[in-house]
Amino acid sequence: MTDPKIPLLVIHTLAPGHQAQIAERYDLHYAPTASDRTAAIATQGERFRAVLTIGSTGLTAQEMVAMPSLELVCALGAGYENIDVEAARARGITVATGAGTNDECVADHAFGLLLGVVRGLRPLDRLVREGVWRTAIPLPPNVSGKRLGIFGLGAIGQKIARRAAAFDMPVGYHNRQPRQGVDHRYFDSLEALAKWCDVLVCATPGGPATRHRIGADVLDALGPQGYLVNISRGSVVDTDALAAALREHRIAGAGLDVYESEPAPPESLIALDNVLLTPHVAGWSPEAVQSSIDQFLANAEGHFSGRGVVAPA
Repeated sequence: MTDPKIPLLVIHTLAPGHQAQIAERYDLHYAPTASDRTAAIATQGERFRAVLTIGSTGLTAQEMVAMPSLELVCALGAGYENIDVEAARARGITVATGAGTNDECVADHAFGLLLGVVRGLRPLDRLVREGVWRTAIPLPPNVSGKRLGIFGLGAIGQKIARRAAAFDMPVGYHNRQPRQGVDHRYFDSLEALAKWCDVLVCATPGGPATRHRIGADVLDALGPQGYLVNISRGSVVDTDALAAALREHRIAGAGLDVYESEPAPPESLIALDNVLLTPHVAGWSPEAVQSSIDQFLANAEGHFSGRGVVAPA
């Protein structure tokens, strides 16, 4: 007689194929919407021993209390800012992540946004469709040789820096502390980094410590020839301050994959021609999502076998 499958609550959208892959090993209850999630926890909370979520959706302390058998909470991606980790640890619940599974994809997307906003691909596409030729528009600047500032030189930040090397871009960065074994120039303040660089890329974790770190002061330091790219979390950028800086051309442009209002579009930005927006897909590709599913299964198998998760928070 085989052991019964471990009950798992999934509160993030998954493709049918990935649901089937997980359901081969776990008793999967799929609750991707807020109302589904609330109903599942209210009616079946005592059953679930594991939860699969994402950082922006998270899991609250109150929800953990409603699941007394809960042992494991996994984030599908690297971020886990809205999982109440302290509450989980206090209850003996393990928290694991998908760290490393989509780093390459995020770094690729960051550079896509960087190229798109510096070269002005969005307005250029519109002008071509309107019949405007190149002699009637300003020359878009080079990307090569620009100074790249990275706010958050973690695994993803370092992969962005590697891509910058191919464009002969000097790299500087700001972290809470300098990284050992890194040759890039360290700045002890975000404002100093913004003043030095031509393009500032946000690759820092979300959460209270970084909320609105990109505000009017940093944007003014970046200046009218500077560009902002954000592939971290929407909370890192003060949307109102960014909208004002873009409208008043106090910075040249911005490329954003994340924003505070998501999944609703950022209303103060959508009419601006000097901002390029994508719908939080930097970490999404068939390869990256499959890797994150595989890592979730490795985390869950490690936990329930007693060996331990492969990517603890």
